[in-house]
Amino acid sequence: MENRIDSPIHPAPSRPQLPTESLLRLLQLTSPTLPVGAYTYSEGLETLVQQQQLTTAEALERWLGLELSHGAIRLEAAVIFQGMQAIAQGAPATLQYWNDWLSALRETREMREQSWQMGRSLHRLLHTLEPASAEMLEACGEHCNFAIAFAIAAQHWQIDAQTAVLGYLQSWVSNLVTAGVRLIPLGQTTGQQILLNLSPILEETTIAAQALNPDAFYACGCGVAIASMNHETLYSRLFRS
Repeated sequence: MENRIDSPIHPAPSRPQLPTESLLRLLQLTSPTLPVGAYTYSEGLETLVQQQQLTTAEALERWLGLELSHGAIRLEAAVIFQGMQAIAQGAPATLQYWNDWLSALRETREMREQSWQMGRSLHRLLHTLEPASAEMLEACGEHCNFAIAFAIAAQHWQIDAQTAVLGYLQSWVSNLVTAGVRLIPLGQTTGQQILLNLSPILEETTIAAQALNPDAFYACGCGVAIASMNHETLYSRLFRS
C-alpha cells in the first residue's frame, strides 16, 4: 500500500469581526435611510435603459460587474483606503489631496455634482452626530466628495477599512439595482438575485482596491460618461443622473 502523508487543512483567512458598536455604525452608514439622496441618482442607467442597451436582468448584472471591475467606483474604493490611512495618520493635507483628486476624476458635471451633493449631506450629518470629526471634514473644503466623507465616518467610528469599503460598494450596487428594478423594470426577487450574484465581484473589487498602487489608479468607463452626458437630453427623467 502506498504511504501518503495528508497535508494539513488550513482554513481560509477570515475578515476581523467588527465590534458590535462599529458594526451598527457601518449598517447606519450604508443604510438606504442615510439622508444623502443616493436614491435620486442612476449614474447613467436611465439613459442606457431608454436607449435599449440595458433591457434584461442579465444585462444589468453584467454592466454592474464591469463597473466594479474596471469603472470609477473601483477608484472610489481605493481612495477610501487612502483616505482612511491619511486620517489615521493625522494628515489632513493628504486627505485634501485625495478629495481634490476625486473631484478631478469626474468625467461629467452630473457625476461630479452627485458626489459633491452626497458628500455635503454626509458632511453636515457628521458635523451634528460626531463633532470630533470636524477637523478632517474641514480639510476637504466646500466640495467634499461622498467617498471622502464616508472614509472620515468609517475611520472615526473605528470600522475596519476592508469591511468599510465592502459596505460602500454593496451600498452602491444596491442603489443601482433598485434603480434598474424601477427602470427596466424587474421584479424585486430578480433584483435580490442580481445582488447575490455580484457578491464575489464585490469582494474581489474590495481586495483589489486595497492592493492598488496609486500609480495604477485608472478606470475605463467611457460608456458611463456618455450615458451621463446624454441624460439631460432624455424626453422624461426619473433620476438626477
